[in-house]
Amino acid sequence: MQYGLVLYSYWRSSASYRVRIALNLKGLPYAIRPVHLVREGGEQHLPAYRALNPQELVPVLKDGERVIRQSLAIVEYLEEAYEGETKLLPVAARDRARVRALAQIVACDIHPLGNLRVLQYLDREFNVPQVEREQWMRHWIAAGFDALEKLLADNPCTGRFCEADTPGYADLCLVPQVYNAQRWGLSLEPYPTIRRIHDACMQLDAFQRARPEAQPDAPRPE
Repeated sequence: MQYGLVLYSYWRSSASYRVRIALNLKGLPYAIRPVHLVREGGEQHLPAYRALNPQELVPVLKDGERVIRQSLAIVEYLEEAYEGETKLLPVAARDRARVRALAQIVACDIHPLGNLRVLQYLDREFNVPQVEREQWMRHWIAAGFDALEKLLADNPCTGRFCEADTPGYADLCLVPQVYNAQRWGLSLEPYPTIRRIHDACMQLDAFQRARPEAQPDAPRPE
């Protein structure tokens, strides 16, 4: 089957995870083109992929001849270019500003400090042991989650999801970061609102199909 939308993705990339959720929420058919970020030094560094994205990062979305980079730019492109089944952003300007701010706490403040290339740099240049890298990850995720929990818990706009009772832009950033928190052993006990929203999201097929373990390039049990 031919798809107009092609997503260059890595199964455990939280930025790719965001876009997979967005595509699923919009009900848009798409093909996955796996890019292995670790094997043989990382396929993102190969010349063919570097020509597609000079940053050597995932995700990248191709829509026909159009190439869109950066996960949040891709999500907003999908929202503006396709009607789809779900609106990812609210109608009111102040509500859009709120969910963008929530999303950017994850995408701009938490995620960059725990990106694979950052951890590889800490290891390569400073020989930071694994236990210290894990502490680094937990520290920065907790710092962001402390703020997110307060902003979500104290705002009447928070409903079943980050914004009212429809999943959208902030949720598709939150859920992958919860996955990362669990992966790095951060306790979610201090974050009841985050846990509640995450659990509500994971009851939905759009989020389940986007899970890292559900991806075609995820390792399979032998």
